[in-house]
Parts: sequence; structure tokens; C-alpha cells
Amino acid sequence: MAYTTLDETQIKGLFKQAFEELLQERKDLFYELIAEIIEDFGLLRAIKEGEDTAAVDREEVFQILEGVS
Repeated sequence: MAYTTLDETQIKGLFKQAFEELLQERKDLFYELIAEIIEDFGLLRAIKEGEDTAAVDREEVFQILEGVS
């Protein structure tokens, strides 16, 4: 069995090439990943903003969602 020795630059180049091919071939996965990250950041921001507000009764929330005044 023959062995090949790769230096750090060659390994980085191979990983970069593989990543570029992945992005080209599976753009849908990349876009889904980015969308998930954006949603997670939005949720995190909403949670942090919610920590600084007063608590609201569950029934009041449902009344607002149902359009009842």
C-alpha cells in the first residue's frame, strides 16, 4: 500500500476545494443552513428583549392573537 504525505497547505487546499464543490452541488443545503442561523439569531434576540418586559397573562395573549379587544 502506498502512502502520500500532505503538508498543511495541501490539506487546506483540499478542504477548500471540497467545500467549494459542496456549495456548488448542494446550494439548497447551504441556503437552508443560513436561513436556520438567521432564524435562530432572531429568536435569540426576541427572547432577550422579552426578558426585559413584564409578564403577560396567557389568556391576554390568546385574545390578542384572536383579534379580541
